[in-house]
Amino acid sequence: MSCVCNRYADLSVRQQETPVLFRALDWVMAALFGLAVAVQYNDPDPVRWMAIYGAACLVTLMAAIRGRAPLVASATVGLIALAWCVYWASTSHVVLGTYGHMFEAWEMKNEQIEEAREASGLLIVSVWMLVEALRARVKA
Repeated sequence: MSCVCNRYADLSVRQQETPVLFRALDWVMAALFGLAVAVQYNDPDPVRWMAIYGAACLVTLMAAIRGRAPLVASATVGLIALAWCVYWASTSHVVLGTYGHMFEAWEMKNEQIEEAREASGLLIVSVWMLVEALRARVKA
């Protein structure tokens, strides 16, 4: 019984230590990653995209609820997304000018715009998981 009480006390302390701004950002990012999972249903290869965005959503939800994400989880998801992003960027034929046209229309105008959007999504996951990993490391 005392173990359970100590666990709740520890969770309460960690929640109080987390700045309100980060807690709010965690909830916003979790919602955005959840939305990213939801809109993948019409993608030609939805499973891998749902997996990376879903993993980022779960890590971010843990941070929002617990006050920090597990270091191993955030680092793993972030490194996978970064490696995938680097691979994607090095093998695609997207020119830098394409990134300026990514949001001119909701539908896929061409394959280059789709690839630019996908690489950008992976970069967003990588950066946010880096933020979560750094926060976890500082608090550890």
